[in-house]
Amino acid sequence: MKDSYNVIGLMSGTSGDGLDIAYCTFEKRANWSFEIIHGETVPFPEKMGKDLQYSHELDSLSLALLDVSFGKWMGEEVRKVVDKLAIEVDAVCSHGHTVFHQPQNGLSLQIGNGWAMHQAAALPVINDFRMLDVQLGGQGAPLVPIGDQLLFGEMDYCINLGGIANISMEKGDQRLAFDICPFNLLLNRYAGAFGKPYDEDGLIAKKGKVLENVLDQLNRLSYYQKQGAKSLGREDLDVYFELLERSKENAPEDIMRTLVEHYVVQIMAVLSSSKSRKKSILITGGGAFNKFFIERLGSSIEQYFEIEKVDESIVNFKEALIFGFLGVLRMRGENNCLSSVTGAKRDNCGGTAYGL
Repeated sequence: MKDSYNVIGLMSGTSGDGLDIAYCTFEKRANWSFEIIHGETVPFPEKMGKDLQYSHELDSLSLALLDVSFGKWMGEEVRKVVDKLAIEVDAVCSHGHTVFHQPQNGLSLQIGNGWAMHQAAALPVINDFRMLDVQLGGQGAPLVPIGDQLLFGEMDYCINLGGIANISMEKGDQRLAFDICPFNLLLNRYAGAFGKPYDEDGLIAKKGKVLENVLDQLNRLSYYQKQGAKSLGREDLDVYFELLERSKENAPEDIMRTLVEHYVVQIMAVLSSSKSRKKSILITGGGAFNKFFIERLGSSIEQYFEIEKVDESIVNFKEALIFGFLGVLRMRGENNCLSSVTGAKRDNCGGTAYGL
């Protein structure tokens, strides 16, 4: 079995802004090491972006056709990167775009057809990383924690602020991880009222005021009472949308400011401090660039926690990096999904391979 791999990781996030492409190298010595050689985000073509955003509402034929066209488009974008950089690639490792995530019904559906991608990229492809875990009784999410454990093991906490905020950590001899709360999925929606795709630096939210009544309702949502492995699917998020829709007479900047405060409260609730030392937190994803949120969180936790500064490529492309790594583990036949995180019957090695 070889010990070094060159792969491309693909991540299409729930915030729906584009496709993250990361060309990464991994090497196994005593521990795993990695390098992100190249990363870029390709915006979705306008119609495809809209179709993906509303994919859960499409009829069956339209969804099947989108699965194929999206897979082909991803493969074409990968081929452009491969030709531009003149690189050798062992496999393309794709998360796909989540349409339905209903682990309670044995379902987690990500589209982006593997054969279409394989043909367009002229490279082996691995995708569909979640479904085996779901069939083993797990949540099929989050999948990133095994990468946090093996690639970022020196961090006490790894928090990713994408469409959803999630966290992973060591507790005792187990890795624990779960979705904390929504993040950009809600903030971006309200930034749209100002004609913006997102709230740059958090400047819109900064101008707003906290709506105490709405904040209290958000903090009392039933999701926060759940213990153990838990994940936020699109269906869970409807509860947030409905609550905020009832508050629509309020100014959008006030709702955004309230969301920021809500996120700070919920993230603080899952951190455990130590009296002996400050614990380290790695924050990645688009939300890491929301200066106002990071300032609010930092000032609330600075006594016991240190937000680590890392290379911008890690902040931007950590999820694509880790999906590349999940593909490497799949090629090696090693577990890439932790039952301590998902609640499955056992650790497992998920992913469907095309052309390997």
